[in-house]
Amino acid sequence: VGNNNLDLDDIVYVSNQNDTLLSQTITGAFFIVIFIISVIGNSLLLRVLVSYEDLRNSTNVIVLNLACSDLLFSMILPFWATYYLHDWVFGDFWCKCLTAAYFTSMYSSVILLTVLTVDRFFTVVLQFWMENSVKKCRCSVGVCVAAAETEWDNYTTCEVSSEDTDDKLAYYLQTSLLFFLPLSIILFCYFAILKTIFKRKRGKKLRSVVVVLCIVAAFLICWGPYNVLLLVEASYGQDLNTQIATAYQVCQILAYSHCCMNPLLYMLSQKMRKHLMSHPAPPPPCLCRAIFKGSKV
Repeated sequence: VGNNNLDLDDIVYVSNQNDTLLSQTITGAFFIVIFIISVIGNSLLLRVLVSYEDLRNSTNVIVLNLACSDLLFSMILPFWATYYLHDWVFGDFWCKCLTAAYFTSMYSSVILLTVLTVDRFFTVVLQFWMENSVKKCRCSVGVCVAAAETEWDNYTTCEVSSEDTDDKLAYYLQTSLLFFLPLSIILFCYFAILKTIFKRKRGKKLRSVVVVLCIVAAFLICWGPYNVLLLVEASYGQDLNTQIATAYQVCQILAYSHCCMNPLLYMLSQKMRKHLMSHPAPPPPCLCRAIFKGSKV
């Protein structure tokens, strides 16, 4: 009887190992697919923005930065795919560098989406604020300083520890300040925006806001469940059962797929499709040169 029980335990252990290996293989394969779609989509979006759009427009500048942030995030995915499919073979230095790029691109997207929403809030609800360039400049400087301050300390480790009390507190603060606080600001702004639009019945403003709303909604759908499960993992650590662990990997794939969502949403725009389907144009100018050219008054 004892031997039979031992054999049964061995079978269960091997079965769990096979399930884990299969889920890691599927996750790694999804990362590769997301990488390919994101690089193609964001490259096309950058080409359209640089070639056809007015980069003096604040919304276009923010979208351009979002595309760059998504490209940065995409460049990390082949390394994570290798990690899931095989093992981490890139050493401690690249572990820290890639973790830095991961947190920077992830939370810069949060900050940029918050700025994009606030920009729409100023345009629709508080139009007279947009006429004051000094205030806009101060807001931009404030956002840059906040981004620099919040991202710098996140590159010191490859794996987030949830065992130490101080690490848990830091992780709670990170998730609260860099996800749920921006989420609250976004929800407040959109409540005010929609209330103003329906009161004034401005169809053109509504179309502009809907595009931004879709971008923000995609971000929340992708990253929301992931951040919630990260808090659960930080709370329970190694006590997670198989169902939660499986849900975590599903939410991780969903979250990482966000880097290819923005180009797909913009391709739904008739103007963007028109630019892409137009006759081949000469190669776009250098991105930096186009930005400086667009910034001239």
